[in-house]
Amino acid sequence: MAAGLAMTSEHRHYNGKLTLLVVLSCMIAAMGGIIFGYDIGISGGVTSMEPFLKKFFPEVYTKMKQDAKVSNYCKFDSPLLTTFTSSLYIAGLVASFFASSVTGAFGRKPSILVAGASFLAGSALGGAAVNLFMLITGRILLGIGVGFGNQAVPLYLSEMAPPTFRGAINIGFQLCVGIGVLSANLINFGTEKIKSGWGWRISLAMAAVPASLLTLGALFLPETPNSLIQRTNDHQRAKLLLQRTRGMEDVEAELDDLIEASNRSKTIDHPFRKIVQRKYRPQLVMAVAMPFFTQLTGINVISFYAPILFRTIGLSESMSLLCAVISTGVVGTAATFISMLMVDKLGRRALFQIGGIQMFVSQIIVGCIMAAKLGDVGGLSKVHAYLVLFFVCIYVAGFAWSWGPLGWLIPSEIFPLEIRSAGQSITVAVNFLFTFAIAQTFLPMLCCFKSGMFFFFGGWVMVMTAFVYFLLPETTNIPIEKMDEVWKEHWFWKRILGEGSKDIQL
Repeated sequence: MAAGLAMTSEHRHYNGKLTLLVVLSCMIAAMGGIIFGYDIGISGGVTSMEPFLKKFFPEVYTKMKQDAKVSNYCKFDSPLLTTFTSSLYIAGLVASFFASSVTGAFGRKPSILVAGASFLAGSALGGAAVNLFMLITGRILLGIGVGFGNQAVPLYLSEMAPPTFRGAINIGFQLCVGIGVLSANLINFGTEKIKSGWGWRISLAMAAVPASLLTLGALFLPETPNSLIQRTNDHQRAKLLLQRTRGMEDVEAELDDLIEASNRSKTIDHPFRKIVQRKYRPQLVMAVAMPFFTQLTGINVISFYAPILFRTIGLSESMSLLCAVISTGVVGTAATFISMLMVDKLGRRALFQIGGIQMFVSQIIVGCIMAAKLGDVGGLSKVHAYLVLFFVCIYVAGFAWSWGPLGWLIPSEIFPLEIRSAGQSITVAVNFLFTFAIAQTFLPMLCCFKSGMFFFFGGWVMVMTAFVYFLLPETTNIPIEKMDEVWKEHWFWKRILGEGSKDIQL
């Protein structure tokens, strides 16, 4: 492949091309995003299917079908139903810390293998479930797979990619999440029409397809040069791998930076203790703030429960699933692809600002429509229902080219090698913790806040957009092993670090 780059950092010249090896390796690794997205899409659709509810959550089915006095906003409020969705994220949270040790000690590839195998087992158990225990156990296995995958895959992508293409390649993970969501919504739309009522089994079991592709593909993945140097100290082997991945013989500048970073990493015995030190304060703040804010965009209102939301406003079961296909699937995937094309040209900060404004405006409009037109009983008119769908699509597009991909990209590229695995684990753990919190509380919030829920999340979007504007430096085109320099030049973080700034030449 012919896309070449040359970059200077600290007077060093990085040579490289976007090689076929990098593209194929990253395509396989990014399949970890498909299993994550598939689960997000499938769970919301399955929990809106009447045969599934009737078998596992009969009290929800009864409220939805028979109790006319129950508010539109409260029909799906069930602790067991939210436990089905959120159990995966607690399992993923715990698994992410074990994944940190595996990723650091054995490499990125073994963690990706564990992710695929665990997700494969969970999909089999979920598809065959005959009781709630089997269903929840399957979700826990899926959570372990997602925990390992989300910890290892973004690191793998960022370390394999040449600096100039790092943003686009890393966003491949989020693009695959979108493809997974779209695939799940299409499958749900089809299986819902199976008259005998077992279509939900196909929906859950089909997760085995991307899991199998990830597991088999991971067997052939090369390890990243960064991880190879850190674990084996075999500089010659790492140099040969770096030459293959960059498509050039002259990789000395990048190799020297990797060796220097590896030597620093070997002085760190307890990365989780070291990461709280003052010199890592900016990275630690971002590791917590990025996933925290990502969940408070309100995306889970759409991703997990889009079919339920559309049923709440009065659409039929089939039409709700079709709207979910359009909004979270087609629109989200297309917008993520646009982000992939633009992130290394416009920069991270510009996409954050554009997406933040877009999400805020669309959430406020949806909240106003539902506050004015949707009461506790009845539904919206077709005009207002489709207006909600339109602005949900606008919201999803804004998320898909800003906080969706960049919430994973930024943490994966800012950590020094010595704390990189620990930092990514913190990012994944915080993501799962707040995903669990939102998943567990969304249906009660919908019942309590009603349309005010959209104003609640809209307020948070304003806060996080301001946070990025003032506190996130631009990281576009900075070599990953030289990323610590951007904090020393930032107007705020250089005061925290207490160090003079250095010039970075691009």
